Amino acid sequence: MPAFKDDFSNRIGNSTAAKQALLDKFKKQPKADDPEVQKRLAEQVAAAKVREDRIAAKKAQKEAERLAHEAALKRQEEERIAAEKEARRVEGEQAMALLAEQKAARDARYAARKDRLKKGK
Repeated sequence: MPAFKDDFSNRIGNSTAAKQALLDKFKKQPKADDPEVQKRLAEQVAAAKVREDRIAAKKAQKEAERLAHEAALKRQEEERIAAEKEARRVEGEQAMALLAEQKAARDARYAARKDRLKKGK
């Protein structure tokens, strides 16, 4: 039975020593007002600023590309609409020319018929 007590005492002692070692390690860490910590913190802040600037630049570039793409699509749509209007105008002119041609042919037939009727009387 005495060996059991020694084992338990050793384990408790080892546990206490491990806890003390962790506490000592934590206490050895530099404080927030330490110049080395301040320097490292400043470097982290600077790196974060550079990262944010790079992200903002990429976002601005993507937005500019999106706006340029939308402007190109709008310009293409306007050109398509203008081409359709021109095609309808030309089609309308051709239809008017055809109607004028048909009217002239009809008038010529009527005139020829009148002439035939006048000569036949």
